[in-house]
Amino acid sequence: MNKYIDTPLTREKVKDLKAGDYVYLSGTIYTARDAAHKRMIEGLERGEELPFDVRDKIIYYLGPTPSREGQVIGSAGPTTSSRMDKYTPSLLDLGLKGMIGKGKRNDSVVDSMKKNTAVYFAAVGGAGALLSQCIKKSEVIAYDDLGTEAIRKLEVEKLPVITVIDCCGNDLYKLAGE
Repeated sequence: MNKYIDTPLTREKVKDLKAGDYVYLSGTIYTARDAAHKRMIEGLERGEELPFDVRDKIIYYLGPTPSREGQVIGSAGPTTSSRMDKYTPSLLDLGLKGMIGKGKRNDSVVDSMKKNTAVYFAAVGGAGALLSQCIKKSEVIAYDDLGTEAIRKLEVEKLPVITVIDCCGNDLYKLAGE
Protein backbone atom coordinates (compact mmCIF):
# COMPACT_ATOMS: atom_id res chain seq x y z
CA MET A 1 0.00 0.00 0.00
CA ASN A 2 1.27 3.51 -0.82
CA LYS A 3 1.35 5.94 2.10
CA TYR A 4 2.36 9.59 2.22
CA ILE A 5 3.80 10.78 5.51
CA ASP A 6 4.82 14.24 6.63
CA THR A 7 7.28 14.51 9.49
CA PRO A 8 7.40 14.49 12.45
CA LEU A 9 6.93 10.74 12.60
CA THR A 10 4.57 10.34 15.54
CA ARG A 11 3.69 7.15 17.38
CA GLU A 12 0.27 7.16 15.68
CA LYS A 13 1.82 7.36 12.20
CA VAL A 14 4.25 4.55 13.04
CA LYS A 15 1.42 2.30 14.27
CA ASP A 16 -0.32 2.72 10.90
CA LEU A 17 2.68 1.32 8.95
CA LYS A 18 2.99 -2.34 8.04
CA ALA A 19 5.95 -4.26 6.67
CA GLY A 20 5.79 -4.00 2.88
CA ASP A 21 4.15 -0.55 2.72
CA TYR A 22 5.58 1.86 0.16
CA VAL A 23 6.04 5.22 1.86
CA TYR A 24 6.76 8.69 0.52
CA LEU A 25 8.32 10.88 3.21
CA SER A 26 8.16 14.67 3.20
CA GLY A 27 9.52 17.13 5.75
CA THR A 28 12.60 17.18 7.96
CA ILE A 29 14.84 14.16 8.46
CA TYR A 30 18.41 13.86 9.70
CA THR A 31 21.47 12.01 8.45
CA ALA A 32 23.98 10.10 10.57
CA ARG A 33 26.27 7.17 9.94
CA ASP A 34 28.45 5.09 12.27
CA ALA A 35 31.02 7.80 13.16
CA ALA A 36 28.24 10.25 14.09
CA HIS A 37 26.31 7.58 16.00
CA LYS A 38 29.43 6.68 17.98
CA ARG A 39 30.02 10.34 18.84
CA MET A 40 26.37 10.87 19.85
CA ILE A 41 26.36 7.86 22.19
CA GLU A 42 29.72 8.79 23.72
CA GLY A 43 28.33 12.28 24.34
CA LEU A 44 25.24 10.85 26.02
CA GLU A 45 27.46 8.70 28.24
CA ARG A 46 29.27 11.90 29.32
CA GLY A 47 25.92 13.53 30.15
CA GLU A 48 25.87 15.78 27.07
CA GLU A 49 22.81 16.55 24.98
CA LEU A 50 22.43 15.25 21.45
CA PRO A 51 23.01 17.71 18.58
CA PHE A 52 19.27 17.48 17.80
CA ASP A 53 16.22 16.17 19.64
CA VAL A 54 15.62 12.68 18.23
CA ARG A 55 12.05 12.48 19.54
CA ASP A 56 9.64 11.69 16.67
CA LYS A 57 12.48 12.05 14.16
CA ILE A 58 13.88 9.91 11.35
CA ILE A 59 17.59 9.25 10.84
CA TYR A 60 18.74 8.38 7.33
CA TYR A 61 21.94 6.32 7.36
CA LEU A 62 23.58 8.42 4.70
CA GLY A 63 26.96 9.87 3.87
CA PRO A 64 26.29 11.80 0.66
CA THR A 65 28.85 12.46 -2.02
CA PRO A 66 29.85 16.10 -2.51
CA SER A 67 27.28 18.12 -4.40
CA ARG A 68 27.97 19.39 -7.87
CA GLU A 69 27.31 22.95 -8.88
CA GLY A 70 23.59 23.71 -8.76
CA GLN A 71 22.77 20.65 -6.62
CA VAL A 72 21.54 20.63 -3.03
CA ILE A 73 23.41 17.41 -2.26
CA GLY A 74 25.38 14.73 -4.07
CA SER A 75 24.36 11.11 -4.43
CA ALA A 76 22.25 10.16 -1.42
CA GLY A 77 22.05 6.37 -1.26
CA PRO A 78 21.65 4.46 2.01
CA THR A 79 24.46 2.78 3.89
CA THR A 80 24.32 -0.62 5.61
CA SER A 81 22.16 -0.28 8.70
CA SER A 82 23.74 -3.03 10.79
CA ARG A 83 26.73 -0.73 11.35
CA MET A 84 24.46 1.38 13.59
CA ASP A 85 22.86 -1.54 15.46
CA LYS A 86 24.94 -1.22 18.65
CA TYR A 87 23.94 2.45 19.00
CA THR A 88 20.31 2.31 17.88
CA PRO A 89 18.50 1.03 21.02
CA SER A 90 19.78 4.02 23.03
CA LEU A 91 18.39 6.45 20.46
CA LEU A 92 15.09 4.58 20.22
CA ASP A 93 14.78 4.83 24.02
CA LEU A 94 15.09 8.63 23.61
CA GLY A 95 12.17 8.72 21.16
CA LEU A 96 13.67 8.13 17.72
CA LYS A 97 10.77 6.82 15.61
CA GLY A 98 12.28 5.96 12.23
CA MET A 99 15.45 4.86 10.51
CA ILE A 100 16.25 4.63 6.80
CA GLY A 101 19.02 2.38 5.50
CA LYS A 102 19.59 -0.91 3.77
CA GLY A 103 19.97 -4.46 5.00
CA LYS A 104 18.90 -6.40 8.05
CA ARG A 105 18.78 -5.31 11.71
CA ASN A 106 19.74 -7.39 14.71
CA ASP A 107 17.31 -8.75 17.32
CA SER A 108 18.14 -6.09 19.94
CA VAL A 109 17.19 -3.33 17.47
CA VAL A 110 13.93 -5.06 16.53
CA ASP A 111 13.07 -5.64 20.22
CA SER A 112 13.77 -1.97 20.95
CA MET A 113 11.63 -0.92 17.96
CA LYS A 114 8.71 -2.93 19.35
CA LYS A 115 9.23 -1.51 22.84
CA ASN A 116 9.46 2.07 21.57
CA THR A 117 6.96 1.92 18.66
CA ALA A 118 9.45 2.66 15.89
CA VAL A 119 9.87 1.66 12.24
CA TYR A 120 12.72 0.77 9.90
CA PHE A 121 12.58 1.82 6.27
CA ALA A 122 14.77 0.75 3.39
CA ALA A 123 15.82 3.02 0.57
CA VAL A 124 16.98 1.46 -2.67
CA GLY A 125 20.73 0.98 -2.67
CA GLY A 126 22.39 2.05 -5.91
CA ALA A 127 19.75 4.70 -6.56
CA GLY A 128 21.49 7.53 -4.70
CA ALA A 129 21.44 9.94 -7.63
CA LEU A 130 17.67 9.49 -7.98
CA LEU A 131 17.06 9.73 -4.24
CA SER A 132 19.03 12.99 -4.07
CA GLN A 133 16.41 14.61 -6.29
CA CYS A 134 13.93 14.31 -3.41
CA ILE A 135 16.20 16.35 -1.13
CA LYS A 136 15.28 20.02 -1.33
CA LYS A 137 17.59 21.41 1.37
CA SER A 138 20.69 20.13 3.20
CA GLU A 139 22.44 21.75 6.14
CA VAL A 140 25.28 20.39 8.30
CA ILE A 141 24.19 20.81 11.93
CA ALA A 142 26.86 18.84 13.85
CA TYR A 143 30.25 17.15 13.60
CA ASP A 144 31.40 19.06 10.51
CA ASP A 145 34.85 17.56 11.04
CA LEU A 146 33.43 14.17 9.99
CA GLY A 147 33.04 15.39 6.41
CA THR A 148 30.45 13.31 4.57
CA GLU A 149 29.53 11.64 7.87
CA ALA A 150 28.58 14.93 9.55
CA ILE A 151 25.02 15.16 10.81
CA ARG A 152 22.80 16.93 8.30
CA LYS A 153 19.29 18.26 8.54
CA LEU A 154 17.48 17.51 5.29
CA GLU A 155 14.22 18.76 3.87
CA VAL A 156 12.78 16.02 1.68
CA GLU A 157 9.82 15.80 -0.64
CA LYS A 158 8.24 12.42 -1.37
CA LEU A 159 11.39 10.44 -0.56
CA PRO A 160 10.49 6.85 -1.56
CA VAL A 161 11.15 4.17 1.06
CA ILE A 162 9.75 0.76 1.94
CA THR A 163 8.65 -0.26 5.41
CA VAL A 164 10.91 -3.22 6.11
CA ILE A 165 10.31 -3.72 9.85
CA ASP A 166 7.16 -2.35 11.44
CA CYS A 167 6.58 -1.56 15.11
CA CYS A 168 5.20 -5.06 15.72
CA GLY A 169 8.47 -6.62 14.56
CA ASN A 170 7.13 -7.89 11.24
CA ASP A 171 10.18 -8.09 8.97
CA LEU A 172 9.71 -7.91 5.21
CA TYR A 173 13.01 -9.72 4.64
CA LYS A 174 11.81 -12.68 6.72
CA LEU A 175 8.23 -12.57 5.35
CA ALA A 176 9.53 -12.64 1.76
CA GLY A 177 11.53 -15.77 2.55
CA GLU A 178 8.50 -17.67 3.87
